[in-house]
Amino acid sequence: MRRFRWDNLKIAAAGVALLVILGLVLALRDNTRLISGEQLKVLMRKQLVTRVVLDEPYLYVRTARMRYKVPARGIDLAEVADRYPLEVRGSHPLAWLTALLGLLALGGGALWLLRRRQGSEPGSLVEGEPLRESASAETVAPTRSTVRFRDVAGMEDVKADLAEIIDFLRHPGKYRKLDVRLPKGVLLAGPPGVGKTWLAKAVAGEAGVPFFYQSGANIVEIYVGMGAKRVHELFQAAKRQAPAIVFIDEIDAVGKSRGEGRNDEREATLNQLLTEMDGFESGSGVIVMAATNRIEMLDPALLRPGRFDRRIHISLPDERERRAILELYLRKKPHALDLDRLAHLTVGFSPAALSTLVNEAALHALRRGSKRLEDADFEAVIEAVVSGKRKILSFSEEERRIQAVYQSAKALVATWYDVPFEKIGIVTTRLEETEREILSRGDLLARIKVRLAGPIATREVLGERYSNAAEDLARARREAQSVIFDYGMGEGMLPSQEEVESLLAELFEETAAMLRKLESARKAIEEHLLRHENIDPLQAREILRALF
Repeated sequence: MRRFRWDNLKIAAAGVALLVILGLVLALRDNTRLISGEQLKVLMRKQLVTRVVLDEPYLYVRTARMRYKVPARGIDLAEVADRYPLEVRGSHPLAWLTALLGLLALGGGALWLLRRRQGSEPGSLVEGEPLRESASAETVAPTRSTVRFRDVAGMEDVKADLAEIIDFLRHPGKYRKLDVRLPKGVLLAGPPGVGKTWLAKAVAGEAGVPFFYQSGANIVEIYVGMGAKRVHELFQAAKRQAPAIVFIDEIDAVGKSRGEGRNDEREATLNQLLTEMDGFESGSGVIVMAATNRIEMLDPALLRPGRFDRRIHISLPDERERRAILELYLRKKPHALDLDRLAHLTVGFSPAALSTLVNEAALHALRRGSKRLEDADFEAVIEAVVSGKRKILSFSEEERRIQAVYQSAKALVATWYDVPFEKIGIVTTRLEETEREILSRGDLLARIKVRLAGPIATREVLGERYSNAAEDLARARREAQSVIFDYGMGEGMLPSQEEVESLLAELFEETAAMLRKLESARKAIEEHLLRHENIDPLQAREILRALF
């Protein structure tokens, strides 16, 4: 019995010592949230401040929910003191002694409570009440994705780009041995409904790692500092469970360019995101993935090397990919369909739109009492899907021809002038953004000619002007204004709008003359687009070599 009591005494002493050490560490460590002077003004303007304490070198501010600190240097303390009672705190040797005695008392009391509650079930603070995780822990709880690449039809080139990421997550040691660094961030960009989120889940499923999902809109909070706090907790949780994937959907909600429509809370959240991405090594086992359909709105700091330095563009599926997507969606549905014809009819449909179409056709088959899907079911609902509440872009045969003429001219001019592009198709144009710091006037004018080529071709070949040229004409005008006003590449010393108009007219005539001379090549590219819907630079060059 005496031995048992002695052991208990030793355990109690060790517990008290541990609590003292832990208390000192916590006391010496200041975890108060650091904010800027501008954020302090926001708190004061919203009348959220309840207490202000000056403890050099920081001014500590308390609200009903949080505690913040601001560097005292640069703050107008007189202005703060006019509005709130300003407490001044100094370091005193007795403060640490008081804190130590308090911690000892707290430790002894905690041990006494534990001995009184030995009958409680393991892991409980109160008998019958299990421990609960905090609300913040719930918001960053990961999931295990069951989606695989076999569940993602098409996108073969995108899957190939992501295979490297998956292998790194599976075998990080192999890359560390060779000191190979993979991108910290992967940005998936593309129009709505192309399957960016589904693809990220497939990467996590293939790699077999935890998947931390957050929406950009959910990260930004109306309370000062909460959005940044969510970002910090998200990355801390991912690091603890590495290897893992952090996926931020609709990142443009938090990552918009700073300065436009200023929002202090969103900017603080963005700054925290940038800091977190800088704070972990590429070999840590955490990969950040994000999705957006508005990449042009993202802050340049988010896209610089070392953050989202790998960007994968996902476009609307072409005819071959649409057929594969339809096969996937119809895998468990009995049908007698001509999939080639159906894929041909659904130009411009995203995977999400095709899913809607298949579901609507299946409902139509049920309504007519059929046990299998037929072409008539799709013909009955396709117009409703295109023109109804869920409006989806689609082209008739006439519109396909117009687009083929329009896009073939752009592909021809881009190839002729060596303007880099990834893919030009009936429903998409993907010119590559140049990463060069110094651009020549000829390079800039060539890009404007590509924008003008489509409107010129439809006027010359079809004898008509169409509304699909609106965006290209607007971009051509903006780029011409940049040449004259931003880069100072005009003829005179003082730029003018008349010089912009003159430059556009000159480029318009040069492009029209070139297209007339190369009409046979444009026609060949048009036929290629009507057959395959897309053309890449290599295919375009092969057509030109065959004719010239």
